[in-house]
Amino acid sequence: MRERALDEAKRWLGTPYRHQASLCGQGADCLGLLRGVWRGLVGAEPELPPPYSPDWAETGGAELLMTALRRWLVEIPVTRVRSGDVLLFRMAAGAPAKHCAILSDDSGEQRMIHAYWGRAVVESWMGAWWRARLVAAFSWPTAEGEGGA
Repeated sequence: MRERALDEAKRWLGTPYRHQASLCGQGADCLGLLRGVWRGLVGAEPELPPPYSPDWAETGGAELLMTALRRWLVEIPVTRVRSGDVLLFRMAAGAPAKHCAILSDDSGEQRMIHAYWGRAVVESWMGAWWRARLVAAFSWPTAEGEGGA
């Protein structure tokens, strides 16, 4: 499942950044990318996100994204991520986690695919800045509804 997730995420590379969008080649934000990969792997989305502003997490509040990912994906230790797994980042101390990506290279030079605000879906180096903000990781469900393989 991880290899299929990575292949699907790579199809989205170059898709322009568009807040709340989830259309390959037309527009996506980080959650829209995950939603699109879900559709490519699993099928229809199990739930649609509510409307959200670009700064929804800066105002504090509940861990909405983490809670939703825990409902539909399988949480794994961040120390055991592999290419194709979903990453979740907390951008500021005390704020809810709000940015997600798909690990695209699990070697020593980790890379990730994510929707980069103001630009596009890109593959970026996951340097120390990103690693310091990584708070959770998830694998995709299998066809049987169990953890990703």
